[in-house]
Amino acid sequence: MQNDSFYFEKLGETHLRGQAAEAIVKAAFLRRGIPVLVPEYDNEPYDIVIELGSGFHRLQVKTGYDSNDGTITFETVSTRSRSNGYERSDYRGKIDFFAVYSPELEQTYLIHVNEAASGKMQLRYEPPANNQRIGINWHEEYRLDTVLESITN
Repeated sequence: MQNDSFYFEKLGETHLRGQAAEAIVKAAFLRRGIPVLVPEYDNEPYDIVIELGSGFHRLQVKTGYDSNDGTITFETVSTRSRSNGYERSDYRGKIDFFAVYSPELEQTYLIHVNEAASGKMQLRYEPPANNQRIGINWHEEYRLDTVLESITN
């Protein structure tokens, strides 16, 4: 049986992969009994809102791709095409979390926007070749259930 990365590659177009990631992330929250709200229009910086306890959290869903170096990489900025090139904008102050789905690992991660690197972020799932341990974003720390537990406690 093929893993999700096989099917994501077959989708081809970026927006279809994004829609698939959103559906998988929504299902992950719903399976855990967490209400998911979706904006009526797609002009908001967030894709979904989740309700946890007495609070609401705005999430931007991203697809994280295997960088073939033991890390999953995802964009932490919004990129829009303009007539004079591209415009990149930061999500700080506009969302609360990135919800990242990795088709290769079939895992969902939750990263607070203030913890995210600027531009791109990597989550490491294998030890680095140089044995570095400091300053690494280990994927276990951002797994959906791990972060949800820390938010609700």
